[in-house]
Amino acid sequence: MIKVPGLLPFILIAAMQTFCSCDHKPPTPEQNQMVRLAKLVIDSTQLESYKAALKEEIEASVRLEPGVLTLYAVAEKNNPTHITILEIYADTNAYKAHLQTPHFIKYKTDTKEMVQSLELVETTPLIPGMKIK
Repeated sequence: MIKVPGLLPFILIAAMQTFCSCDHKPPTPEQNQMVRLAKLVIDSTQLESYKAALKEEIEASVRLEPGVLTLYAVAEKNNPTHITILEIYADTNAYKAHLQTPHFIKYKTDTKEMVQSLELVETTPLIPGMKIK
């Protein structure tokens, strides 16, 4: 029979727990969120029509889609045809579902000729879980 000094079993167990740590926590809802910026340039002759279509789409999305957490649009003060939209979705599935909604499809169709450029910027929140008041 092999004799093991008194502390050796405890040291082995501690080492195994260190190397085999199963401290994998499931991601929080905030870690699953999809956050990005949509940067658009709109034809100046159609700006008011674009803003009306955007307002209709955002209001419907926030009201009807639980996975759409935030859609917040701003225009540059000195260049109002340059619009940025902060988009926050519960996850990528919520974003994919958003793309299939009738109100989003209507918005894309109605504004197709108004949008001169579109850049989608994927982001990483610096303070995940921060609530927008």
